[in-house]
Amino acid sequence: MAKATDLQIKDVTCAFEPIAFRTPLKFGDRVQKTAVLVNVDVVVESRDGKHKGQGYGSMPLGNLWSWPSTVCTPDQTEAAMKLFVEEIVNLAQICTEAGHPIDLVYHLAGEYPHLAKTLAVRNKMPEALPALAQLVAASALDAALHDAFGRMHQMSSYDVLTKKYMTFDLSEYLDKSFAGEYLDKYTLRAPAETLALYHLVGAVDPLTAGDVAQKIGDGLPEHLGEWIVRDQLTHLKIKLKGNDPEWDRARILGVDQVATTTAPQTQWHYSLDFNEQCESADVVLSLLNFLKTDHPAIYERIEYIEQPTHRDLAAHAISMHEVAKLKPVVIDESLVDYDALVAARDLGYSGVAIKACKGQTESLLLAAAAQKFGMFLCVQDLTCPGASFLHSASLAAHLPGIKAVEGNGRQYCPAANKIWARDYPEVFTVKNGVIQTAGMNGPGLGF
Repeated sequence: MAKATDLQIKDVTCAFEPIAFRTPLKFGDRVQKTAVLVNVDVVVESRDGKHKGQGYGSMPLGNLWSWPSTVCTPDQTEAAMKLFVEEIVNLAQICTEAGHPIDLVYHLAGEYPHLAKTLAVRNKMPEALPALAQLVAASALDAALHDAFGRMHQMSSYDVLTKKYMTFDLSEYLDKSFAGEYLDKYTLRAPAETLALYHLVGAVDPLTAGDVAQKIGDGLPEHLGEWIVRDQLTHLKIKLKGNDPEWDRARILGVDQVATTTAPQTQWHYSLDFNEQCESADVVLSLLNFLKTDHPAIYERIEYIEQPTHRDLAAHAISMHEVAKLKPVVIDESLVDYDALVAARDLGYSGVAIKACKGQTESLLLAAAAQKFGMFLCVQDLTCPGASFLHSASLAAHLPGIKAVEGNGRQYCPAANKIWARDYPEVFTVKNGVIQTAGMNGPGLGF
């Protein structure tokens, strides 16, 4: 049903911003040293022409994570994703549809698979952008539309998720069990006052002063121990290899040794991220049982396990039921739509990793589904600096039950935070292990 409050796109522009990493980030079998931010501005007006607004979205391109190709080089995947961004911006520019941002994104998203294939043919690439890379490339535009819609109505983007503003209930996007429900049921009107900050311990990050081969000398911490002291951390996300059990065991013990020695009074929380490198669930079970038997205190500190095995659930249908009996196991790289969530749940995954880089629209819908199914919910990062971290933090602060958010941009590319941190120091400054999010209640995405 057409509504006077519906959004119409009047203008869209995008720009790419290269950023250098302070230190390399190793995840899975990949090492990242640079990144590209996608920045999108949109101008919109209401269907009746009475209200106008502007919105902004920013997100890392994330090609190493979203498109770990074995046949295309990182330079090729980055270039292809940039072209994809430009093409979807062009689509948005000529879009004549009007509606809620979720409807517009779904309308545009229907063109993504065809566009990805067309770009691959045109540029003679051996493969097209996979679904995850499509979502990541489109996420800045998605965010900008939600931001603009809220600003157009001078309301928080999380307060225009009601029946009054949405065109359809959730059964249109998920399944009939969501009939009569809207996203306001699964989001908070007031953001959480604080969130704990999950600090990332990358696979090549130094844990102690003895691990530092060469000091950076920029005044920021050089190793994990110093980060713990500076920010009084309480939550650590530990990157593991997944294909080297002995290394993984030693790494966890090493991280815990530094954490508990540096801050012995802290109640520590850990998450373990294998980045799809485990060949089977038995690898995870072996590690967890080792910790449970030989290091029960460490075992108790583990909050959840992140996607241990390959993202292709159809080709690698590995059951996680036994793992989920021990700890929540969350789906991440595989999670590209509702069908993927259902498939993962059938395989035993008991939790969902929400990431703003997959799009505000998809994040809200999948967070709603996860809540309805009683699944564990967490909000994670894609080394999001600046506005992209504010977006991620605002999303986390508006989802019920979220107590922590990952934020590693301050570790790997802090220079990209400086401009935004001037206006939002409480979000970018970690004190007592937490950031302040109570103020993320302004028009649009909250900042």
